[in-house]
Amino acid sequence: MGSRPQFIDDLARGAQDATPSPNALTLDDTALLDAYSRTVIGALERVQQAVVFILVERDIDHNGARRVAGGTGSGFIFTPDGYLLTNSHVVHGATRITVTLADGGRFHADLVGDDPGSDLAVLRIGSPEPLPHVELGDSGSLRVGQIAIAVGNPLGLAQTVTTGVISALGRSLRSTSGRMIYDVIQTDAALNPGNSGGPLINSAGQVIGVNTAIISGAQAISFATAIDTAKWAIMQIFAHGRVRRAYIGVAGTTTPISRRVQRFFALTVTSGVHVMEIVKGSPAALGGLQVGDRIVAVDDFGVDSVDGLQRTLDASRIDKAVKVSVLRNTQKLELDVTPVEQHG
Repeated sequence: MGSRPQFIDDLARGAQDATPSPNALTLDDTALLDAYSRTVIGALERVQQAVVFILVERDIDHNGARRVAGGTGSGFIFTPDGYLLTNSHVVHGATRITVTLADGGRFHADLVGDDPGSDLAVLRIGSPEPLPHVELGDSGSLRVGQIAIAVGNPLGLAQTVTTGVISALGRSLRSTSGRMIYDVIQTDAALNPGNSGGPLINSAGQVIGVNTAIISGAQAISFATAIDTAKWAIMQIFAHGRVRRAYIGVAGTTTPISRRVQRFFALTVTSGVHVMEIVKGSPAALGGLQVGDRIVAVDDFGVDSVDGLQRTLDASRIDKAVKVSVLRNTQKLELDVTPVEQHG
């Protein structure tokens, strides 16, 4: 047999030279990580122990026979005494809810309050010891392009992490109840069934959103309810056991207002809500609002967006007359409207 080619000997010698001895690696492992990796790892270390797996059972009637249907999702603990936040659609209608912690501990969970309108729900588990919990951030200061990290249990795969950036802010998303959720965060951090209810966090490990939905068939388009919306819903649930909202019966879209009109009417806002539809017999209809009106204030509080109108119409305004300022043609009108409590 002839001698083997030189390049094979060179490869063999190179492989042997490249094999590290047991004492060859003296660098600290952290030095091998780039800045992005260190940022993601550091953020995860602040939240992972507070992310939970949720198992839901529902009793259903199937042709007169009782059956048990199951479902799963994610959630996260936001207080040391065991309050959790998740999506409404994960737990709505549940007869039994079981929460599994990152360390394997399992607890029965009670539903404190459920709001299909914002797709949020608060649970509580009992524990003799303080529990690891997240820090809630500030979604109002977010910027497009900053790091976004999603943590959850997609397809039952516990503690799965995906990363990306914030793709857009201020999106609208229709909840399972049919109500529009405003000020939604769009991200390209991958989400899958089972991620619902898990936290979306920033590079500091603060929760900035609650992972909510994906668009079927699309790639790199995921949505999270902004944490500022969640904070408001949490306070409503703590106070009332549910989220109470005032309702006037309009559908609209955010529209800009020209500087000339702003100056002429001494407006404090640069945009308003263009009324597209008015529900027959609603408070808005009874108060004289018309399709085409632009709402710019409620009780002298400037309204610059649909989300701003929703936030202004909180529980404190139910059954109390408010003054709705609208631009109609060349006039600014003040209309008296009495919101009612929204149900469903």
